[in-house]
Amino acid sequence: MGLLTFTINVTLDGCIDHEQGVVDDETHAFFTDLMNECGAMLWGRITYEMMESHWPAVARGDVEAPPALREWAVKLDAKPKYVVSSTRTDFPWANSHHIAGDLRTGVQRLKDATPKGVLLGSGKLAAELDRLDLIDEYRFLVHPRIAGHGPTLYKGGLPATRRLELVSPTAFHSGVVAMHYRRER
Repeated sequence: MGLLTFTINVTLDGCIDHEQGVVDDETHAFFTDLMNECGAMLWGRITYEMMESHWPAVARGDVEAPPALREWAVKLDAKPKYVVSSTRTDFPWANSHHIAGDLRTGVQRLKDATPKGVLLGSGKLAAELDRLDLIDEYRFLVHPRIAGHGPTLYKGGLPATRRLELVSPTAFHSGVVAMHYRRER
């Protein structure tokens, strides 16, 4: 069984708006390494649609992009992508699959079938999966920003405090800190 790892960009005040963070070679390399290590991606519909609206075109060469971003887009295109949605059933992007029905059962099956692990990258979905006790690790990029707005991490709360064990912090030149935590069980 693979681990379910939640990864996301977050500002110091908890904002998870993807446009609020530092975008540079180090942050790109961080997410590239995570994607390369995992066996599949897991998103909610909104995140999937955001990614689908841009990255397939980059992978095809329809959008101008630096070589490193094009290489990343091609790898993402080939990576199995799983989407949780109750409103959409058609996911035409290459290697995309729908998780329907009971959320706990569907995601547990995905974890069981993916020994290299699953990388979760959607804030709202992460809150639901955390309520179901399915997240094993957290890989946050904490950005030196105070957004003062936007969607925030775990806005709806959790039924209990999650105790985490620090695996490693890594500071980047930009002031971003990659925080790797594992759930204490």
